[in-house]
Amino acid sequence: MDLSMRWLSDYVDIGDMSIKEFCSGMTMSGSKVEKYETEGSEISKVVVGKLLSVVPHENSDHLVVCSVDVGAGEPIQIVTGANNVKAGDIVPVAMDGSTLPGGVKIKKGKLRGVESNGMLCSLGELGLTTHDFPYAIADGIFLLEEEDGKSFTLGQDIKEAIGLNDTAVEFEITSNRPDCMSVIGLAREAAATFDLPLKLKQPEFKGIGGNIKGLLNVNISNKELCSRYCAGVVKNVKIGPSPRWLRERLRASGVRPINNFVDITNYVMLEYGHPMHAFDIRYIKGNTIDIRNAAEGEKITTLDGVERTLSSNMLVIADAEKPVAVAGVMGGEYSGIMDDTVDVVFESACFDGASVRTTAKALGMRTDASARFEKGLDPRMCMPALKRAFELVELLGCGEVVSTTIDCDSGAKTQKSAPFDPKWINNFLGTDISEEDMIKYLEKLDFIVKDGVAYAPAYRIDIECKADIAEEIARLYGYNNIPKTIIRGVAQASVSPEQKFRTKLMNAAAALGANEIVTYSFISPKNFDKIRLPEDSRLRNTVTITNPLGEDTSVMRTSLLPSMCQILSGNYNNRNLSASLFELANEYLPKGGELPEEPARLCFGQYGEGCDFYSLKGIIEKLFEMLGIEGVDYEPCKDDSVFGEFYAFHPGRCAVATKDGKPLGIFGELHPETLENYEIGVKVYAAKLNVPEMMEESVEFKKYKPLPKFPASTRDLAVVCDDEIPVAHLEKAIKSAVGNILESVKLFDVYKGKQIADGKKSVAYSLTLRSHDGTLTDEQADSAVKKALKELAKLGAELRA
Repeated sequence: MDLSMRWLSDYVDIGDMSIKEFCSGMTMSGSKVEKYETEGSEISKVVVGKLLSVVPHENSDHLVVCSVDVGAGEPIQIVTGANNVKAGDIVPVAMDGSTLPGGVKIKKGKLRGVESNGMLCSLGELGLTTHDFPYAIADGIFLLEEEDGKSFTLGQDIKEAIGLNDTAVEFEITSNRPDCMSVIGLAREAAATFDLPLKLKQPEFKGIGGNIKGLLNVNISNKELCSRYCAGVVKNVKIGPSPRWLRERLRASGVRPINNFVDITNYVMLEYGHPMHAFDIRYIKGNTIDIRNAAEGEKITTLDGVERTLSSNMLVIADAEKPVAVAGVMGGEYSGIMDDTVDVVFESACFDGASVRTTAKALGMRTDASARFEKGLDPRMCMPALKRAFELVELLGCGEVVSTTIDCDSGAKTQKSAPFDPKWINNFLGTDISEEDMIKYLEKLDFIVKDGVAYAPAYRIDIECKADIAEEIARLYGYNNIPKTIIRGVAQASVSPEQKFRTKLMNAAAALGANEIVTYSFISPKNFDKIRLPEDSRLRNTVTITNPLGEDTSVMRTSLLPSMCQILSGNYNNRNLSASLFELANEYLPKGGELPEEPARLCFGQYGEGCDFYSLKGIIEKLFEMLGIEGVDYEPCKDDSVFGEFYAFHPGRCAVATKDGKPLGIFGELHPETLENYEIGVKVYAAKLNVPEMMEESVEFKKYKPLPKFPASTRDLAVVCDDEIPVAHLEKAIKSAVGNILESVKLFDVYKGKQIADGKKSVAYSLTLRSHDGTLTDEQADSAVKKALKELAKLGAELRA
């Protein structure tokens, strides 16, 4: 929202306050200023001059030599090629050393041997167009004419002379404050911020009598999407340029002047924040306006000349035969004001914000009107805005206003309110503001405090709860005046167990030498082919994005592995010799018609020197140890029944980690085809771990174990078993058989060869035995070994001879 400071002065007199002070104060009170800009700031040493004579150039057929009075001593001589100047004309004169928009500098010199001490300026050279000064021409010198009774003084700064010296302040208006998308709304904020009186008046118009009912009928078919529709008629209109003061304000607000009737609608929209529209009554068939839903497939050509196809959920303003406007967005091709327009219908309506937004988005249109409607407007502003338009019509003398109006109003007259509890507010803000001061701040903002309730003005649609009231008080009290303490009366924030575990997990992964990566949650379906998923894989059942940025980001990922492979590929192709990465993020698993499940997963990926299957297994084992997860089993992965990513891994170099039958993760070497698909030319090792399952098995607090008081006994045990039996199974059997006195069991040899039958292997363990009750005897130690051998025999393992 661009605010003209000259326009603001109609409502709030800020006196000699500097623009920087104004912007700072407004920002601190909640109306954030983006920037400010003064018109004509690039123009200097350009003054009003009068042509005393215009004579042909002696050495040129198309140049003329002008004697110009600039109100300071002797006339100056300027050579120009313009053919629209004559003696007596008042013109802008750029003096020697002047500057113009775009960084243009003017210096005196000679043209065809004749001295020229400056330049006569056109509209374009001053950064203006014929919309700003309709009486001027675009391709010649700007000949100044008196308007609005304002005369020119020779030597006067051109910016002051033509009103090109307003300052526009650009505000960033949040979506919950549509009332501030207006001059009046920002004037209210300025008055409250600087404790100044607000000069508001109710708009009034005289009218010429007559009854509108014989000229126009209005019906609202959809009252849910149109809560109020006000209309009036102006007869015998006179289309022409708006007065200079109105054009200046529109220009400073970033709106191009068109003609008086279009300018009036734009002026009222900027002043009141309420969009309006004017229809040529000739094109309203049957003199009937019906606010209805469009028929499916119905078409309308809008003011921009584009034919648009409507759907049944779009609201239109229609006459007896067809739509004449898309409600809240843009008028139809024949609804605009023409040069031969005689009678005009002014409308001021309130449409449902969500409906306007969806319609504008579906049609690919976004206008100043839709931007305001979609934020939600107060239907009580419809009639004041209409009256202001009629007031301007009479002020400009451009038509005769029919005295009566049509007002179809079905809007609720409720007033937003919230409890007013000074004690709670002070606890909430951490302040010590008196109740009297709180009420004073709220009354500055047009709130009414009564019986412990704060009633918001009708235009404040954002007030819902006590915190909103506290915010209004805080911004006028001054955020910078609030003590720098922790807010009192509010429960302190705490970290959930899940957040604690995730932090612990990331710290552990980083401590194990991996670097964290963060990737997008949406991927391309082509990634499923890259990791070799079968066509019927459950991981191909994805959540599809309705409006993706492209095919590469069209589905939510069901596995972190493709994202990890993509990053590893980028590192490899950028000639990084090694990489060790991890990512903690969510996967998105569809759940029928409900929201998808979003389980957290931890993914590792590494390649380079020192990386192999066992180094990755070591990282995972150490991670489990740091998390307090004990008794994890590791089994070869044989199919995708547990982890759908099985096919991405090398079938003989892939394992799953489980605890009491619960799958914790999959890890191993990636399949050569997977690596080829990602253009990686070295072996890559990856893992995907289930975070919720790890958290469930994790032990947060480790138990203290005192140092042993009694010596340990050691025994070596070598057995022969079938080659396919995992040594982990043998180790598990030993632990189960020996029980509590087994302090550790370590594998120190696996042998296959001579003296060992084909299909067999010899496995040797070192057992450390210790009792906390006393020194173990040889009999106790030997008994423990016998128990171990008995349990191993169940697996087909026999003591090696």
